[in-house]
Amino acid sequence: MGMLYYLIILQQKVNTFPAIPYNLYEPEPYNRWTMRGMIDLENELKVAKEFWDFLGGEGAYEDLLDCFEKVGIEMREEIDHYFSRFK
Repeated sequence: MGMLYYLIILQQKVNTFPAIPYNLYEPEPYNRWTMRGMIDLENELKVAKEFWDFLGGEGAYEDLLDCFEKVGIEMREEIDHYFSRFK
């Protein structure tokens, strides 16, 4: 049985919302024109920090960025080699 079944049986409150894990406009707020008017961007959408901190608790977004930075530093040569074929 699916998770929704158990949530109904246990009478758990469920919230659903769209989320975008990465803000390509950082450090500016997310402002995709195609989303305007479809949803309330301020109240109905979780983007980047708000999304990751919602999932993992306060500080999860910064922890995730730190992980990506460390891996990027450690794997710099391999990453550069991979992308060199696209030049």
